[in-house]
Amino acid sequence: MKHGIFALVAMACLSAYAFSPITAAVDSQMDSHQKATVSSMDSQRDIVLAVANPIEPPTTHAGSSLLGYVPAGYYGAGQRAVSLLSELKQHYGLHELVGWPIKSLGVYCIVVETPAGTDRDALIKTLAKDERVQLAQPLQDYSVYSNISPKDSHRYNDPYVNLQRGFVETDAALAHNVSQGEGVHIAVVDTGADLTHPDLQGRIHDTHDMVNGDEKAFDHDHHGTEVAGVIAADADNHQGIVGIAPKSVLSVYKACWYTPANTGAHCNSFTLAKALAAIIDTDARIVNLSLGGPTDPLLDKLLAQLLNQGRIVVTALPPNGSANGFPDNTPGVIVVRVSGHTPAPTGVVSAPGTDILTTQPGGGYDFTSGSSMSAAHVSGIVALLLAVSPHLDAQAVHDLLLRTSKTSNGMLQVNAAAAVASAQGAHATATH
Repeated sequence: MKHGIFALVAMACLSAYAFSPITAAVDSQMDSHQKATVSSMDSQRDIVLAVANPIEPPTTHAGSSLLGYVPAGYYGAGQRAVSLLSELKQHYGLHELVGWPIKSLGVYCIVVETPAGTDRDALIKTLAKDERVQLAQPLQDYSVYSNISPKDSHRYNDPYVNLQRGFVETDAALAHNVSQGEGVHIAVVDTGADLTHPDLQGRIHDTHDMVNGDEKAFDHDHHGTEVAGVIAADADNHQGIVGIAPKSVLSVYKACWYTPANTGAHCNSFTLAKALAAIIDTDARIVNLSLGGPTDPLLDKLLAQLLNQGRIVVTALPPNGSANGFPDNTPGVIVVRVSGHTPAPTGVVSAPGTDILTTQPGGGYDFTSGSSMSAAHVSGIVALLLAVSPHLDAQAVHDLLLRTSKTSNGMLQVNAAAAVASAQGAHATATH
């Protein structure tokens, strides 16, 4: 019975997270210590636990967004969820680190520490059998895929445009004669991005910090700044570079952060779940996930909801080339690898990802490599396509990208100009 109920609530539409006055004391503590809480989470120790949270949000006025949904203004923790969690924590000796509601799944989730001396896998199996528990799983860890490290483009006054390997090789300047991604909304789930960078000012519409609640920390984050620059750096502003879709609209969801040892940015189930749930209340058509890691039941459910609503999700193929984790193994996700001289795995899209010049924190520019940048190129091209043909779905976009790929420098990879021309022709035929 428990599994049947969970399957039903998993089909509901998601919403952004909010916090209930019922747990105001706990939530206040979480807000003031969230940075320390996230940094203290341990993917080898902690557990994600969910219980039913059957409360009805207030009714809202009639209306619709691009995807036909107007979000409710409030959703938090109900008394039943609070009581169940209190019982579970006391019974199993669990210490709660943080909690958040997920409206579409009808659950309230918490991250808890495995008690000292207890085997986590055994505890998860025990919790999964408890009728009060809707979901019990390990807290997973995720990583971003990046390593620091002239055709028609003379039309721009941006000084470094001819150094942009990906921009030049995909014929993006030719595509811009038709589309620059005007008004297409892209959600970037990543680290933060430098909002003060001259090439990103005005390109990032809104930001959401799922890590520490301090958006000032955005300005020092490399990976998200790099991804945002590839997608949407401003054009013809006498600054640096040009984005693949310079007139698109970016929303940045900071779900990944850097460790003090600076070993690269990483995320976890908690921060990624909050980001994915929040995106559902927007009109974002594209979700860029230049990251990945192990499969995760909670994240898989949230990603499935986004796909079912018609979002186009673009992700990066892991460095080992194996698409067996989150989010790359989810049907409907567009998986992108770094262009190479060897054939791509079946269904995987190839895009430039080696020595990509892009934006850096502090107003600078540098070269970086990795499939994270390849995914960013594809997200930008998808924005160009949607500006021409708004009703394209994920499968149509995926097939079009593969069909219009061209050989550049001996490698078959996406071509923005060919893709846009094909979409423009198909759209014109469909409207006549």
